[in-house]
Amino acid sequence: MRFLYSVMAIIFILSSFATSAQAAQKKIYINVASRLMTFYDGNIKVAVYHLGLGKVSTPTPTGYYTITEKAINPSWIDPSDPEYEIPSGPDNPLGYRWMQIWGNYGIHGTNRPESIGGYVSNGCIRMREADVEALFDAVEVGTPVEITYNRVVVEKNADDEVVYYIYPDGYGVQDITVADVTKWIEPFGVLAFESDYDISQKIEASDGEPTFIGKPYNVEINGQLTQPTDANNTRFFAKAVIRDGISYMPVVPIAKILRLKLEWHKGEATLKSKFGKVICYERKGQLYCNADDAPILFNMEGGLQTDKNGVKLFRFKSLPTVEKPIVEPPKPEEKPQPTDKPVTPKEEQPTDKPDTPKEEPQPTDKPVTPKEEQPTDKPDTPKEEPQPTDKPVTPKEELQPTTETKADEVANA
Repeated sequence: MRFLYSVMAIIFILSSFATSAQAAQKKIYINVASRLMTFYDGNIKVAVYHLGLGKVSTPTPTGYYTITEKAINPSWIDPSDPEYEIPSGPDNPLGYRWMQIWGNYGIHGTNRPESIGGYVSNGCIRMREADVEALFDAVEVGTPVEITYNRVVVEKNADDEVVYYIYPDGYGVQDITVADVTKWIEPFGVLAFESDYDISQKIEASDGEPTFIGKPYNVEINGQLTQPTDANNTRFFAKAVIRDGISYMPVVPIAKILRLKLEWHKGEATLKSKFGKVICYERKGQLYCNADDAPILFNMEGGLQTDKNGVKLFRFKSLPTVEKPIVEPPKPEEKPQPTDKPVTPKEEQPTDKPDTPKEEPQPTDKPVTPKEEQPTDKPDTPKEEPQPTDKPVTPKEELQPTTETKADEVANA
């Protein structure tokens, strides 16, 4: 008999531990500013419910609580008059389900479904009847309940898209600025894709509507994940972001892993490495290139993949450096420069030096010794043809007297 009791006791203890562990995996999160409840099972968002919460004069308290009691078809007792009670039924303001979290505060249904979405209660959390019954069946006593007042909500949805909301200040207790919203968005790695102006417009609207920014993913280079990098007094984000169909790669953290020097040409919006030159996108001081251009800039191959845990990431692997000439598209533009060098007139000048044709007769005249004929030909320089034939006859001596004679005759006349 004792053995049976012992076995039953062990079973009871184990079942208690199992219930506690199961309750710990589930969680209820309530945001008073958004008037929404999110029910989680582990890290999975199971459901989102609209709520009716406390009036400004009787606000719903924030803090960390647990479900301490559950009741079906509860009776309602007026807090201001404990003797006034309304039994379960259509007139009961608690509806048909009650889950206590602290003192007189609890999660319950309502006989006024039109009040859901407003600040209407004495501090309790109202839900539509179908919603509260579904939640009632899904949670146990001990399930944690967190209640906050956050006008700014940033989250990553099931499609990996980062989306943020800004809600009105229903209680008038939370002023927010662009800097506040920036701090919420930055950890997701997509801040560069939402301008300060867009954030300020979102604050002004405070309509609770979703704003989608982009899909961030980790980047793995040769088995190493990129990390935020500090350079030139700037903090460069490490995640790749898919937005409007373009995959943006964080070039500075990638270059740090590869120990690769980059040249940023702001005027022409390009980045250049020893492997190639590509278009660069600058967003709020962050530098990105298109994932399709990453092989050119970084000499690597890869893309968006899914790891063994089902998590998506951009994974790349360096290529052999022998392929470097293939990934240098700017080089064809530089080819005309080397071809112009041999054509430069400066290089033609040496070719002109040997072309001095005027110096060719000089070697041929040296044996003729024209200089010796010059003194005899001074008076008769125009007639050079008879000189070579008359050398033995010495015609100059015969011509001189005749010439002088004529000159005398001219003088006498």
